[in-house]
Formats: sequence, structure tokens, C-alpha cells
Amino acid sequence: MNIVDLFCGCGGFSLGAHNAGFDVVSAYDFDEVLTSSFRKNFPDTNLFHRDIATLTGEEVGAGVDGNIDGIIGGPPCQGFSDIGRRSTDDPRRDLLGHFFRIVSEVKPLFFVMENVRGLAYQGALPVLEKALSLVSPSYDILGPHILDASEFGAATKRRRLFIIGIHKNVSAPIPLSTIDRFKRPAANVKAAIADLGDAHEQVGREFFARFDLWKIRRRGRPSNYARALRSIDGIFTSHKPTSHTPAVAARFANVKPGNTDLIGRHTRLQWEGVCPTLRAGTGSDKGSYQAVRPIHPSENRVITVREAARLQGFPDNHVFHPTVWHSFRMIGNSVSPIMAEALFKAIATHFRHSGLFENCCANTTQRALFER
Repeated sequence: MNIVDLFCGCGGFSLGAHNAGFDVVSAYDFDEVLTSSFRKNFPDTNLFHRDIATLTGEEVGAGVDGNIDGIIGGPPCQGFSDIGRRSTDDPRRDLLGHFFRIVSEVKPLFFVMENVRGLAYQGALPVLEKALSLVSPSYDILGPHILDASEFGAATKRRRLFIIGIHKNVSAPIPLSTIDRFKRPAANVKAAIADLGDAHEQVGREFFARFDLWKIRRRGRPSNYARALRSIDGIFTSHKPTSHTPAVAARFANVKPGNTDLIGRHTRLQWEGVCPTLRAGTGSDKGSYQAVRPIHPSENRVITVREAARLQGFPDNHVFHPTVWHSFRMIGNSVSPIMAEALFKAIATHFRHSGLFENCCANTTQRALFER
């Protein structure tokens, strides 16, 4: 199944789709910084730097060799976030409508939209309902539903709003029970990052010359969670710890696991717990504010980029940005790949059980009928 990813960022949604057996053939995003490593991570996906507000369905179709079976994406959420201003004149709020406009023009078999839970609040509901009116005549819509990444096996709590649409000519509506079948117990912080304590810094090379490079040398049995994320050669990037002042380190030393530093508002992680939601911070257009990062469970420092990536569910071979701030923005803005994979496996299961998907995609005549 060919997928197009709108507002792709660093590729958390795309990665989940790939892991579930889908083919992300093209991806679109306006931000060249947050997509700076996308081509490295997804060399077979065509990346287009475009303003989605000016993108047409015809252009999306022209960028794909073959059918477009699904459109996925997480429009910018800052205009709806329950920890932000939720300003009604934030231009990023309009991008939600453009996502559904493109869906209505392309007419894929299905779509998946992700956003913050604030989109379901009273002040934002009219925006959502107007956007959904573009697709509701043709699609059976599941949602909006709030789903938590920790309920699908990730090591972090991340509650996000999802809407899934299935074209009415393709299949019956997908029930929430199909998605619930893919829920798993959350991994804890220890399972996610404990083995990274055995990593040693390496000499960078070629593409990685701009990154700090690391390798886990100690042999042993990592957790099942860590084993699934480790790279084959044990090499990974972005694990250099933050160098705090002695005063800050001393302050962190007094913060017990599960408690919060009263000055910086940093929460200390617990080995046996899950990580709270990792925030993105803001771009340069909004003041370049850095999101508060959790404190390591046993070391008196905030977590590294690679530790954050593990907690979110990114594999060790996924590359972010040489700058720590941009890397945390990438991770904080992303969909957990673990959660995304579960959603796409649920969609694949639904289509297989419907018995109609193969006909629509494999039979040219029926596909033509569907597109009319």
C-alpha cells in the first residue's frame, strides 16, 4: 500500500507505517530543519519541502508512481495545544483544513490524522468539524479518539488525538476494538535506556562527522524493548550528556525519582516507571524556547537525545540533528513509531478481514470504478 505523509517532520509516523509493511512513497513538510535527516532515514521516500497550504491533490498524485492508498499526517498542533495559548488567529490552525482538503482531492482508500487532544476542546471543535466536513460524505470516520503511546508498548506517556477515515466504497468502518487488539503493556524507563549506560564515544566519519557517535561495547542481554531498537553494529548518534554547572548538578542530586525540581521544573525519571510526555519546545519564529527535559533516573543530568529517542520508540539507527535543541524538537513533535506501527497494523488487519482491499488495489477495473 502506497502512503503519502503530510507534515512528516523527522518521520515518526512514516517509520511506524514502514514497520507495519506499508510503503511511504512521498513525504511533505515546510520545515527544512526538522526534516534535515529525513532522506538519510528514508532514502526510498521522495521528500518535498512544500507549504501544505499551497499544495494540491493533483501535485501529490503527480509525485507518486502508482496509486495513493493512504494519506497520513499530523498538522502543526501548537494552535490547539492545551499547554499553549490556543490563539484563534494562529495561522497554523488553518493547516488542519488543508490536510483534509488534500484528502478530499486525492481520494485515498484511507487516511490517519494525528494532533493534540486540545483539538477536541470546545474552542477548537468548530475548526475540526469544518475540516471533517470536507471528507465526511465519502469516508466512514473513527474518532476523534485520544490514544496513549504507553498503552501500545512505548516507554513514555503521550496522549494524542487520532482520526481514521475509511472510504465508504472500500470497506466497512474500522471499529475501535480492532485498534485495541494491538495494545501492549508499557515498557519502563529501565527497559528503554539502561543499556545505553554502557556506550562509549567513537570517532565520527563521513555523514556522521557532524554528530557525536557512540557504541555499546559491553556484551549482555538487553531488554526486549532495547533489543528491538538497537542497530546491528551497535553504533548510534546523539548521546552526548549535557554539562551542567556544579550548582545545577547539586540541585538535581536532591530530586528523588518521581519528584520535580522546583526551580527548573525538571521531573526525575523512575527506572520502573514511564517517561512523561516529551515536549518539543518552540522554533526560532516563536522565541526558540527549550522544552523542559526530564532528569536521568540515577545521574544528575537531563536525558540525552538518544535516551529521549529510545523512550519515544525510535530505533538507534534513526538520525536526528547535530544540534541538541533541534533534535529534541524533532522528537517532541513526532508520533511515537511504536504507536504508529500498532495503528497501521490495525488498519492492515481491518482491510484483510474486509476482503475488499485486494480487489480495489489489485484489480484495475474495480480501482477505476472506485476512483469515479
